Parts: sequence; C-alpha cells; structure tokens
Amino acid sequence: MTDHTDYFEHRHTVGFEETNLVGNVYYVNYLRWQGRCREMFLKFRAPAVLAEVQSDLKLFTLKVDCEFFAEITAFDELSIRMRLADIASTQLEFTFDYVKLEPSGGETLVARGRQRVACMRGPNGATVPVTVPEALLDALAPYRPRPVQLTGRGV
Repeated sequence: MTDHTDYFEHRHTVGFEETNLVGNVYYVNYLRWQGRCREMFLKFRAPAVLAEVQSDLKLFTLKVDCEFFAEITAFDELSIRMRLADIASTQLEFTFDYVKLEPSGGETLVARGRQRVACMRGPNGATVPVTVPEALLDALAPYRPRPVQLTGRGV
C-alpha cells in the first residue's frame, strides 16, 4: 500500500494458484483483487467504517466488470489502483486499474475494472439501503474525481 494523490494502491504478486494450465491468470482473480483492494482501503484508510462493517453495515457489490488489455502470469508484480468514480446517496462506484510493474521501472495497464456498491444495514434478509456513512465519504475524499479545469479561450 502506497499513498498517491488520486488513487488508493494495493500491490499484489501473482501466484501459481491464480493461473491456468497455460500460465495465464484466471479472470475471476481480477474480481477477487478488486474486493481485496477495497478491503485494504477500509483497513488502512477507514478503520471506523471497517468497525461498522463488522457490526451491521453491509457493502453489497451490485455490479462488477473488468476489461482486459494484456495477459499476466505467475510472479508478475501488480499495482491495483482504486479510484472513486461516482457517489450517490446510498451507493458508490469505483474504478480499478491493474498495472503491471516492470522490473525496469516501467508500467503497463493490463486491465481496467468497475464496481458498484450499495450501503445497507440490518440483519440478513431484512436489510435496507442507507446513506453512505460520513466516515466513508471522508476517507474517500482524496480519491474523488477532480473537476476538469479548462484553460485558454473557450470554444
């Protein structure tokens, strides 16, 4: 985990158990890594929210997707970079960039994903939507999309 100005980063080394017989990473692992990145964000940036999750707050994943640009294999080093894409009253949407970290110091974008999450409370089977907790909004503040600033003469 490293601090950055516009994304939360979780680093991961691909293991053999995450690959298929020809050595490529199973697609489902990209989705697992999204969840892991989100969990590590809660652990390191929003421990108060993590405590609520351990109580009765539920962060339900409503939608998830991933687009692949390049293959990765065992022992590739990845940076999974989570950004906040959208905030609604009871939901959040995140984007995830999967960046292969090259031994030479270079970087290659290998995949990009999205995840929509709803905030709910209550016992299983009787949950109701709730507004995004203030502590979570505060923790996500550095990762919010920045407004585009136009310079020069208008069109």
